[in-house]
Amino acid sequence: MDVNRNAPAVAASEAEIEADPQTVWEVLTAFESWPSWNPDVSSVSLEGAVEEGTVFRWKAGRATIVSTIRRVEPPRLIGWTGKTTGIDAVHVWRLEPRDGGTLVTTEESWEGLLVRVLRGPLRRRLQKAVDGGLVHLKAEAERRARSR
Repeated sequence: MDVNRNAPAVAASEAEIEADPQTVWEVLTAFESWPSWNPDVSSVSLEGAVEEGTVFRWKAGRATIVSTIRRVEPPRLIGWTGKTTGIDAVHVWRLEPRDGGTLVTTEESWEGLLVRVLRGPLRRRLQKAVDGGLVHLKAEAERRARSR
């Protein structure tokens, strides 16, 4: 699974996290717990298990997003598509073991009429969201790894 690199807005970020891939995976895939560690997410409702085809609804900022899990390869990769007003998104997370920790890469693409019209501001917003989500994931996974 990959993002659409030709979309009007594409963002990517990566970080080394001082926690094993399983710990990072547990934080990332406990969808309904996202609001407890990511202040940019106010609610999440998962409609089933973490598997391909499962839908989850979540609120980030003012946007309500309906996403569908498209690919799951524990604890290495998870990807989903999402829709909100005027935006179709693809988001992929990759986890790679690295020197006792995990290299996490995250990418997201946005397309749709709203993105074509507001390309510049939405590119910046997307990059900020991708960077922020990774910072918060790193903090929570490292906190859990230290407490074990």
